[in-house]
This record gives sequence, structure tokens and C-alpha cells, in this order.
Amino acid sequence: MASLTLDAANAVVEAALAKAREIGSPSSISVLDEGRELLAFVRMDDALLASVAISQAKAYTSRSLNCATKDVEGAAQPGAPLFGLQVAHLAAGRALVTFGGGVPITVDGKVVGAVGVAGGSPDQDHEIATAGAAAIAQ
Repeated sequence: MASLTLDAANAVVEAALAKAREIGSPSSISVLDEGRELLAFVRMDDALLASVAISQAKAYTSRSLNCATKDVEGAAQPGAPLFGLQVAHLAAGRALVTFGGGVPITVDGKVVGAVGVAGGSPDQDHEIATAGAAAIAQ
């Protein structure tokens, strides 16, 4: 898979939805392609209104940094080496999110996109995003 297809993005969404239902976390789920553009999105019934933008920001951050958003949380705290990372991209019109819920989508060792989830706790969001990304990981 050279790039993330719509069918693959939909498979990510379906797997993430299944995990969100399983753990009882109404969520918004965003899938971005390699260029950080929205490819698929769903907002579950009862998901917080804020979760729409946050899920997209988590996916954007994950793809921009090619790592899970939870992996930069500690380094972005006051006094840590990446403090201020959350606002470093605001000039580009996009916020970076440094708590759990964004996960890169990797196929054959190449990052082809990212999934972002918002609506639950950061740990729940990460769990849901990981399930989504795993649906097409090879």
C-alpha cells in the first residue's frame, strides 16, 4: 500500500468504532492521509462536540511527528525539553496535541496516515486509536 486508500481508512474507522463501543466511550474518530488531510471521519452519538476538532488535531499531530501523541506528553510539560510544542504550529493554523489519542498508521514500515480519537480519557482514546490503526497494519 503506497498510500492510505478510502477503503483502508474506512476499515480503520470501523475497527475504532468497535473498540469505542466495547469500552463504552462515545468518540469522534478522524483518519488523515500521509499529507495530513482528512480522509475519513465519524462522530458517534453522544460524543462531545469538542471531540470533532480534537480528534482531527490528534491525528494531525501524530502524522506530523510520526508517533503516538501520548509519547510526547511528558516531554511537553513545563520544564521539559519540548515545552511549548502544543502551540508551535499555531502559525500554520493547526494545534498540536500532546496527550493520548493520536496514533500513526504504518504499513510495511511506512507511515501512511494517522488516526485521532477524542471523547474519552486520553488512555481510552489511545486504546481506540490503536485498535483502529491495527486494522490495516502489516
